[in-house]
Amino acid sequence: MAYEAKTKPTAISVADFIVAVEDPKRRADAEAACALLAEATGEPAVMWGPSIVGFGAYHYRYASGHEGDAPLVGFSPRKTSLVFYLSGCDEGRGDLLARLGKHKAGKGCVYVNRLSDVDAGVLKAMAAATAASLRERYPD
Repeated sequence: MAYEAKTKPTAISVADFIVAVEDPKRRADAEAACALLAEATGEPAVMWGPSIVGFGAYHYRYASGHEGDAPLVGFSPRKTSLVFYLSGCDEGRGDLLARLGKHKAGKGCVYVNRLSDVDAGVLKAMAAATAASLRERYPD
């Protein structure tokens, strides 16, 4: 049976998705994050699945043969935090995270409670580094 990715570009309106975020502070953070990531990547916002706002795209292929498409960077305004998908930011990641501000980090995600808790310039630098790294690693 072939695997079909659930996270793929959709025709859902990013603006409609953000307007539907219930918490007004989270909604305002989502609007600001959307503008910040669009500026950092030079890419328009596109919904990937029902809850991820992505910017740009790349096609990956693993040694196992598994392949697919993913956004260069993205975010999701979850109820408990804003989740930023920055998996390609490898070089200098530790230094950037140390300067980011209040956050939690996983391998490819950064979780923040409020956008005001972090340095927007550092977040923008991480997004730009992620996009550049993935574009280099996965050229068209």
